[in-house]
Amino acid sequence: MTLSTADLRQKFKDYFQSHGHQPVASSSLVPADDPTLLFTNAGMNQFKDTFLGAEKRSYTRAVSSQRCVRAGGKHNDLENVGYTARHHTFFEMLGNFSFGDYFKKEAIEFAWNFLTKEIGLPKEKLLVTVYSEDEEAFDIWENHIGVPKEKIIRISTSDNFWSMGDTGPCGPCSEIFYDHGAHIWGGPPGTPEEDGDRFIEIWNLVFMQYNKQADGTMEPLPKPSIDTGMGLERISAILQNVHSNYEIDLFQNLIQAAATIVGSEDLENKSLRVIADHIRSCSFLICDGVMPSNEGRGYVLRRIIRRAVRHGYQLGASDIFFYKLASALSKEMGEAYPELVDQLPVVEKVLRVEEEQFSKTLARGMAMLNDTLETLEGDTIPGDVVFKLYDTYGFPTDLTNDVAREHDLKIDVDGFESAMQAQRARAQQASNFGADYNNTLTVDHATSFTGYSDVEGEANIVELIADNAFCERLEDGQEGVVVLDQTPFYAESGGQSGDKGVLRVANGEFIVTDTQKMGNAFAHKGKVKGTITKGERVTSAIDNTNRDAVKKNHSATHLLHAALRETLGDHVTQKGSLVEAQRMRFDFSHFEAVTPAQLIQVERRVNEEIRANHALKTQLMDLDEAKASGAMALFGEKYDEKVRVVTMGPFSVELCGGTHVNRTGDIGLFKITSEAGIASGVRRIEAITGEQALHYVQDQQATLAELSSLLKTDTQNLVERVVAVQTHTKELEKSLTSATQKLASQQGADMLSNAIEINGVKVLIAKLEGVEAKSLRSMMDDIKNRIGEGIVVLGVASEDKVNLITGVTKNLTGKVKAGELVNFIAAQVGGKGGGRPDMAQAGGDKPECLGTALDSVNAWLEDKL
Repeated sequence: MTLSTADLRQKFKDYFQSHGHQPVASSSLVPADDPTLLFTNAGMNQFKDTFLGAEKRSYTRAVSSQRCVRAGGKHNDLENVGYTARHHTFFEMLGNFSFGDYFKKEAIEFAWNFLTKEIGLPKEKLLVTVYSEDEEAFDIWENHIGVPKEKIIRISTSDNFWSMGDTGPCGPCSEIFYDHGAHIWGGPPGTPEEDGDRFIEIWNLVFMQYNKQADGTMEPLPKPSIDTGMGLERISAILQNVHSNYEIDLFQNLIQAAATIVGSEDLENKSLRVIADHIRSCSFLICDGVMPSNEGRGYVLRRIIRRAVRHGYQLGASDIFFYKLASALSKEMGEAYPELVDQLPVVEKVLRVEEEQFSKTLARGMAMLNDTLETLEGDTIPGDVVFKLYDTYGFPTDLTNDVAREHDLKIDVDGFESAMQAQRARAQQASNFGADYNNTLTVDHATSFTGYSDVEGEANIVELIADNAFCERLEDGQEGVVVLDQTPFYAESGGQSGDKGVLRVANGEFIVTDTQKMGNAFAHKGKVKGTITKGERVTSAIDNTNRDAVKKNHSATHLLHAALRETLGDHVTQKGSLVEAQRMRFDFSHFEAVTPAQLIQVERRVNEEIRANHALKTQLMDLDEAKASGAMALFGEKYDEKVRVVTMGPFSVELCGGTHVNRTGDIGLFKITSEAGIASGVRRIEAITGEQALHYVQDQQATLAELSSLLKTDTQNLVERVVAVQTHTKELEKSLTSATQKLASQQGADMLSNAIEINGVKVLIAKLEGVEAKSLRSMMDDIKNRIGEGIVVLGVASEDKVNLITGVTKNLTGKVKAGELVNFIAAQVGGKGGGRPDMAQAGGDKPECLGTALDSVNAWLEDKL
């Protein structure tokens, strides 16, 4: 059967949906609330909390096609991309999952039936592996599926035992391999020839049945689960009767587009593969909010962009080109991933700006590298060259390594790392992701949130936590965490800060200073007055004054988002936010500073919508239905299948689980306090609302009134008055400078009478009083013109500083250099200097030594003249 890549993706989803699996959209490439991962690198990432039991879902079976990136940190395929048939920085992982529902037998059946019946792969072309100790899986393959014993290979290594990390869920695997035929070199898994290309893994079934502890012990999971993955590109290659992933329809179209853009006719050139692969990872990373930078995820993105640009340069590209390929990708994958279409202008702009910056140094860097290669002795590019390429020309080491590989060379990694010093630590920051999955407590309970309508309530204490351990009681003065079965307290998420307040029990109260999420439970953090016991009935009350201020700021972020898109364009999307009682912070995609006029317009539009006093409407909808209605999804948020849609008149519709005002008029007043860039293509606005905004405006008015009083005018004419004062001040400064220079010139003329002769050369050495340092240069020029031929030394001392200047007429610079002379003096007054042979200046911090230093000049000159 021959299927297009797009058709195969859909056929996989349809098959599992027909077998009771919930279709789940691909999550962001930036893992939500997961510090252990640099990028999403497997289909199961978004279900990690579900496998851990920290998150409950309304379904127990799921199917997805997950966008993945492996280009940094532990999982890094970058250097192999373009040189092998199946390595990519970006790939799609088809996956089906069971959360305590079916297990090994059903998972194996689903996989085998899809491959052999749905897409028609010949059974004789398939072989499987199992973990050597997994007799159950071996038996299912042999006796239930009917795979011959000789085609079931036992593997004893970690290749067939999967772990989420050093700790956490894990279990044995069973992999399905496809035999491309004897005409291709390679052996089956477990043989010395297994690295060949004949037998290719196409599907991995993970039987998640243990929880690995930090000490290495394996605890059985209460609900064994299934995590499977099949690379879309690999299975497409098989169905389209090609050997390399780069020969499938999707890649061939991108390679052709890249060749057209760079003007290459050699469609087999591996550089075209690199470019076609890299446009996918770069475009999707930018869509998910990653921007090029010098650290973390942004640094990895920058490396990928620059690698692609270098390969385009190698193909003969004479101008920036990479960003143009984003539209071709949008045509190929935009139907499956509409964000590519929606954010195409953003992707193109980010790529173009980054490429323009790199192109300025690429040619010079390549010239330096080529010079090195021409004179290189041996087979290793020196570490200092690799470092200079990185530090001066922005060449990541893997890019230099690409060039080295093309010339059968190596790079001196140790020498480079030695030279990197501080930069090396920054570059490696991207790899510092890791955590013990069992290091934090998980709470089995789910807290029901009542705070959309209530500010007080009653509940039962279901858990108490102190010192990261569950306990039965919290004593007076003890800090800890209280978990309730229901609560009006909002737990921090979506940028909105957690609620504060008090929980009251019979023998005390618990002062809540923050509320956070622990899986599906709400953790009330704070301190006890009296005692509090697990199981007690509690009366809860939030700090409503704090909540009201937070609600004003939160609702204002929605209006601000809409106003920015209206004023600046639809490319504006939220990249993060912080909503507190005192202020709000809003990060958004935009590629230049917002002008003062634009900021005024944005602020005006938000306040217009506040005055319109729209009633806020909230509605629970299916995620797909909500997005189809035009609701904006927020960057970095993890959404359930049911989402809350918040509507503010016709102006703003967003997915949001936070708390809001009842009407936009409740916000009162909105005032922007700052706007600045925080990363390439990302801007930040800080603003305030309500009472905070009113106080801010009143303070500004008070300041204007005080300034007006000092300048003897009114606020309406303050600007004109300030301009007049500035003009008058500049005129006075100009007159003062002119007078000072005239005085200095006269003083210099008067000093000529004190000149002496040393070996027939006129020499003037003078310690000045009341002369500004900035006048020394013009004074020196005047004296040199008057002296004709000779040497001049001038010094002036203030309370804590010395300024020196030396002048030598050009006919004498062969004997005396002004720079040498000034440094001879400067060394005695605690300083140093420099300049031209005929004039030099210096400073020092020992004014008390100036007289003695000038007295020493005669002897120094006698030795020189």
